[in-house]
Amino acid sequence: MTKGYHKKMPLEQGAAREKDWTLPATFVLQVQDLLTVMKEGLLAVGAMAALHIAEQIMEAEVEEKCGPKGRHRPDRTATRYGRQPGYVVLGGRKAKVSRPRVRTKDGREVELESYRELQDRKILSQAALERMLYGLASRHYQAGGEPIGAGIKTYSTSKSTVSRRFVKATEEELKSFLRRPLGDLKLLVVFIDAIFLGGHAVLIALGVDGGGQKHVLGLWEGAAENAEACSALLKDLVGRGMDAREGLLFVMDGSKALTKAVRETFGELALVQRCQKHKMENVVKHLPEREQQWLKGRLKRAWAVNDAQKAKAELEVLIKELEMKSPGAAASLREGLEETLTVQKLGLPALLRRSLRTTNAIESLNGQIRDTVRRVRNTRNGDQALRWATIGAQKAEGRFHKIPGYRDLPILAEAIAAYVQRVKETQGIQAATRSQAV
Repeated sequence: MTKGYHKKMPLEQGAAREKDWTLPATFVLQVQDLLTVMKEGLLAVGAMAALHIAEQIMEAEVEEKCGPKGRHRPDRTATRYGRQPGYVVLGGRKAKVSRPRVRTKDGREVELESYRELQDRKILSQAALERMLYGLASRHYQAGGEPIGAGIKTYSTSKSTVSRRFVKATEEELKSFLRRPLGDLKLLVVFIDAIFLGGHAVLIALGVDGGGQKHVLGLWEGAAENAEACSALLKDLVGRGMDAREGLLFVMDGSKALTKAVRETFGELALVQRCQKHKMENVVKHLPEREQQWLKGRLKRAWAVNDAQKAKAELEVLIKELEMKSPGAAASLREGLEETLTVQKLGLPALLRRSLRTTNAIESLNGQIRDTVRRVRNTRNGDQALRWATIGAQKAEGRFHKIPGYRDLPILAEAIAAYVQRVKETQGIQAATRSQAV
């Protein structure tokens, strides 16, 4: 059977209840109390003052509900019912206070709105999130807090408590971040790459809009070589409004799974640029170290040619030379050769072409994520890796710069539009041919 003091008066239905109590115009602080903690610093004085103010705020609400103490008020509906230990949030921890209690005439507990607001747990979660992101270990959380005075009793700063609070905060950030709508973004380019955190792979999609601004589009836990994980990431982006009907340029590493997933999701409307840097690494590893610099130089010169046909011709000559020297290197270069020249085929200016021929833009993001998670020594599972990657991506997003050559993005937009028009015309001719054959 539930005891009377456990019964709380429910809040009104519908909209959140407005305050029915008035704050006093002034708050009283005892000079002697101030002098006692002054030697501990101004922050300690502020904390002591904050607790006194919190107590007076609660008393103001009690007086509004019950009337002045010691005075009879016939029309009152609630009465004071003593005090009990409680807490308020102060400086990223819980500080003990003695809170007043109020009951209605029929014995129901009245929840003090002021006390509920002073206990806002979101402040605790946010404090844990911010401090741990900037390198404070959970076991040192208490030492990293603001000094609030030796006379104030606090708790809820243990390693396990702070860790749970951090997990909850990052889960909420993850849900919010991964549900952001993408329909309003006018994207031209999407970079896709994977980052490995503690042995767990997280796929990341980074978009570039028509103004050159970068946006983290989404993250997905799963290996870059796994077509299912790649498809899941792309379907999530489409489900949140990413529009590829007018064509998109995808810049990716040499993963066949990524290319396959893009083709299956967007068909011929997707232009694919294979990262020249990744392709170079895959090719040169087939040669002895003493010959790798020679091959790197040849590849760089070929990919620096503006004209796609001339660049392709140089690469085909190089493939023939490699067939005798290293058949593995020749086969690696031949695989996906056309997709390494997409930016040349689009006729982009040199600076913009350099920005879009590799995945360097997303590698920079990956580096900032690694910097955020550098103190995480034990990544237990994929969920933890995804949460940390999301927080790192959010932190990095606020420091993004426009891609080099962004002023030439209208040229890219026109080239993509022309490509899409050719694809649609070709599809129309093919559809007409099939219907005639039937």
